Amino acid sequence: MDSAERQARLLEIGMTLAAELSLPLVLQRIVELAVELTGATYGALGVLGSERRIDQFITAGISNEDRVRIGHIPEGHGILGLLIDDAEPIHLQDLTRHPQSSGFPDHHPPMTSFLGAPVRARGRVFGNIYLTNKRGAEEFTQEDQDALVVLAAQAGIAVSNARLYEESIHRQRSLEVVRDLTERILAGEAVAGILQSVAASARELVGADVAMIVGEAAPGKPPTVMVAEGHGADAIRSTVVPFGKSISGEVMRTGHPIVVEDASSHPDAYPPLVRTAEMGPTIFVPLRLRERIFGTLSVANRHGGSLFSGEDLKLVQTFANQASVALEQARSREAHERLALLDDRERIGRELHDGVIQSLFAVGMSLQSAAMVTSDPDLRRKVEGAVEEIDRTIRDLRNYIFGLQPTILADRELDQALKDLADDFSATSGVVTIADIDESVAAELSPLAPDIVQLAREAFSNVRRHAGASTCRLTLRADGAVAVLEIDDDGGGFDQAMPRTGRGLGNLRDRAQQVGGKGTITSKPGEGTTVTIRIPLRAAALAPT
Repeated sequence: MDSAERQARLLEIGMTLAAELSLPLVLQRIVELAVELTGATYGALGVLGSERRIDQFITAGISNEDRVRIGHIPEGHGILGLLIDDAEPIHLQDLTRHPQSSGFPDHHPPMTSFLGAPVRARGRVFGNIYLTNKRGAEEFTQEDQDALVVLAAQAGIAVSNARLYEESIHRQRSLEVVRDLTERILAGEAVAGILQSVAASARELVGADVAMIVGEAAPGKPPTVMVAEGHGADAIRSTVVPFGKSISGEVMRTGHPIVVEDASSHPDAYPPLVRTAEMGPTIFVPLRLRERIFGTLSVANRHGGSLFSGEDLKLVQTFANQASVALEQARSREAHERLALLDDRERIGRELHDGVIQSLFAVGMSLQSAAMVTSDPDLRRKVEGAVEEIDRTIRDLRNYIFGLQPTILADRELDQALKDLADDFSATSGVVTIADIDESVAAELSPLAPDIVQLAREAFSNVRRHAGASTCRLTLRADGAVAVLEIDDDGGGFDQAMPRTGRGLGNLRDRAQQVGGKGTITSKPGEGTTVTIRIPLRAAALAPT
């Protein structure tokens, strides 16, 4: 290619590169055009990352199979390091004879003549173009070097344009994701779904291999991987992460983000988690809730993957804030709903007391008056029986009102409240009742204390009405990450295959679902009945206090 043809080709190349806005395509095109323009056999563009190390290595003239056999990309030593250390064009007849030559890895093609030039974008060295083995000649010419310098300048402009375009698209996408998450939070969407989206969006927008949210399953309990997205997500989800021996624990203690180049070699990393997710470069940022740090959001690339930038850290912090806002909004919404429910309970309780109970009491008084004036003993017994039934109904209504206004919890812990409830039931029903309470489980369920007391009260009410039992036991214990509330009796039981007309057992199941748990009833005729309520401790941890 003569000088005039080369000048014309350089003008055409400048227009071609300026028209391309995809950075990966721009980089590949730069290498291919450099090989074409200089007559090189092999070409490469080494993109510099942090600490001026080669982060990407785009090649031309080498097949994918050869690249796989060669292995890891160059780190920037030897001849390649010359351009990194001194960003000036280099022209060598035989690179193997240079004092800084460090040889080639196995399966690498032989190379002799060498030509290199830096690519500058936005005033900084973005990377370097490397060309080897001039076709049909022993070395590259000065004209080749001059043409490569011009191409490198054009490449720098093209890279700047492509990066600006990618940044604008990335910024737009980030704003869209944040806006979408904000709308979902304000719409009252479930926290679990929002946290999953937070992790997925953070992973997508920083180009990470895996993202996870680590948080406390319950106060005082070790953190757990609550949400995971990407590589190894299924294997790491629900993994317990020691608070005192993990990077997440350190972030939760200090409240400061931590960025590591290789989590697998970090002294504070938790090895089982790091190995399973193959974590290399990783960002950890704190999650806050009312000034309390309850967990971390982290994104990671696999071992040997790309390092994260300062912009990546800012973006992950943005999504961590979204997660915190979602939890705060959920707790505020639940607190508001509970206050509204308490208002309704008080209103219903007043209406029952002032209306229904007073009416029943008046009916009972009238029946008692009628019984006193009748001379028929059979009729008197029937009327007195009706009065006793009314009295039992009034007591049940008062117990229900008591349930709507659970003063049993005033100034008491849940474990003591349950024991007192069992004692009261034993005294009023004549059923010998034993309470076996795990105090640590009761402490963890304290945010759900009103619901737990009401579940126990409703179960006792069913025993009183239907069981015909002589003994009853209330148990609260842990089964792994689940709290188990169990009320069993030695009464007559019932056939579960037969249809039931009452709502008592159905109410127990419904109330258990309202607190994130599951209620089951097992019974057989003559073998008593067992009511079992299983509540994940995480449901209690996320409940408003």
